[in-house]
Amino acid sequence: MKLQCWYFVLLSCLLQCLSAHNDFFTSIGQMTDLLYTEKDLVTSLKDYIKAEENKLQQVKQWADKLDSLTRTATQDPEGFLGHPVNAFKLMKRLNTEWGDLESLVLRDTTDGFISNLTIQRQYFPTDEDQTGAAKALLRLQDTYRLDANTISTGDLPDPEHQRAKGNLKYFEFQLGKQKKAEEAKSQNEKPREKRASEKQPKKKETIPERKKYEMLCRGEGIKMTPRRQSRLFCRYYDNNRNPQYILAPVKQEDEWDRPYIVRYLDIISSSEIEKVKQLAKPRLRRATVHDPQTGKLTTAQYRVSKSAWLTAYEHPVIERINQRIEDLTGLEMDTAEELQVANYGVGGQYEPHFDFGRKDEPDAFKELGTGNRIATWLFYMSDVSAGGATVFPDVGAAVWPRKGTAVFWYNLFASGEGDYSTRHAACPVLVGNKWVSNKWIHERGQEWRRPCGLKETE
Repeated sequence: MKLQCWYFVLLSCLLQCLSAHNDFFTSIGQMTDLLYTEKDLVTSLKDYIKAEENKLQQVKQWADKLDSLTRTATQDPEGFLGHPVNAFKLMKRLNTEWGDLESLVLRDTTDGFISNLTIQRQYFPTDEDQTGAAKALLRLQDTYRLDANTISTGDLPDPEHQRAKGNLKYFEFQLGKQKKAEEAKSQNEKPREKRASEKQPKKKETIPERKKYEMLCRGEGIKMTPRRQSRLFCRYYDNNRNPQYILAPVKQEDEWDRPYIVRYLDIISSSEIEKVKQLAKPRLRRATVHDPQTGKLTTAQYRVSKSAWLTAYEHPVIERINQRIEDLTGLEMDTAEELQVANYGVGGQYEPHFDFGRKDEPDAFKELGTGNRIATWLFYMSDVSAGGATVFPDVGAAVWPRKGTAVFWYNLFASGEGDYSTRHAACPVLVGNKWVSNKWIHERGQEWRRPCGLKETE
């Protein structure tokens, strides 16, 4: 009995933790809790089945025993009852034992299971979660051009791939099929229509941002010219001989030239990642965005993830990470926003947006009092098997998640004007679990610093 009491106390604590969360579909990390909840329910269900089987086994043994007895007794009823013990036992069975059997049959063994199910059901995903997950499947189907059969059979890219770039073969295969279909259709066009179209002056096609975004997510889109690509380098970097990195410079590689995006390799360790996730997971809440009208944070349907904010004084790891960013960028962290940790949900994404406040949003960061967001630092804390790239639709850049790396770019020019080419998005996660953390660095505190890589103007 004491064991059962402790069991329900522990269960209540777990469920109180679950009750603090909603919108399960927006965070794969928190959805893992539901797997353990379901596992507990299965255990409870098996206990109920075992109890029912034990009860039925007792009833069966009783029935088998009486079946044999009644067959013998009815062959010579008077002779059988002529024995006084048999007569007594018949009276006893009908007066007492059949009543005991009735109680056994009516005994309810569902109490434990039903109680457990009732307690946990109030913390189950809601209709909103189911609808959100269904919309995510449609979003994945549209973005990655997957047919219904591919989705229904689960024939998605191999989740064992170590890098998301490896999934480009999958997307290229899908693109190849589409191109072949388009070529076949083109060959069937009438020559007269073809000649007429050739006489028309060619107009530069304007691709809608949504289409460019989806193309980049599939690994298509604008390709950098060989000349521009030849100007991208990798190097060992110490940020002008910063004392922390003179003897052990970090590995840095250029991801894009305009805007200038750099990636730092092996910049956050696995143990640091696990500590950040451990600190953040209990506090994950539906991710918010700045409302340009009110300047306040609000949830948005175009951002499917959960996030938590970690301050430097909470743990030495967070303080160490902040200092690392400051040493490598040369930017003041005291006026930066707290470290934001995000975990994406089913088909998790963040549609195209700017990190900085535009001229028509003068109050975007008024409450912070630290000016505009001058730069963005983004840690990738997990590999993503398929999808999940950070893309810049206006320039055709796509940065793929690689665990332990970070990317950095400036959102503003030295003049304070916003760099509109930094408009970016997080592609839907097709397969895998995407964890990131980022620092939004603000203008205040940078007045007497000389940040490396900040352009005067475009």
